[in-house]
Amino acid sequence: MKVLNGKQAAEDYMSSHTLAFSTPELTLMRFAFWLGDTIPDPENKEKTIPRVYTYVEEKDFEPVNIIDEEHYEPTGAVRTSGMYGNPNKESSGGGKFCSDCGAKISASAKFCPECGSTQD
Repeated sequence: MKVLNGKQAAEDYMSSHTLAFSTPELTLMRFAFWLGDTIPDPENKEKTIPRVYTYVEEKDFEPVNIIDEEHYEPTGAVRTSGMYGNPNKESSGGGKFCSDCGAKISASAKFCPECGSTQD
């Protein structure tokens, strides 16, 4: 994938131009024009290219994990926090069992903390 190395382009521009009396809008506009300037192609001196092409790099990114909104997979991180389950105190007799795995869960639970299945 080709991406623009904007940080390097901005550093090159700022290091070679004096902007003592410029406003941020004027600095940005001058930077945009500087990036759009045509310069000799570093690989083929007979051709010209926009300066922005010299900051385009080939990057290899790792695939992004897609989050499945329909499936809940418990990691155990919730159990170590100070608040697990229902923040309201329930009576000890008011519990139910998970319809999938049979674990004891809170009467108001929407998900099973063991298997992650949705409760009715």
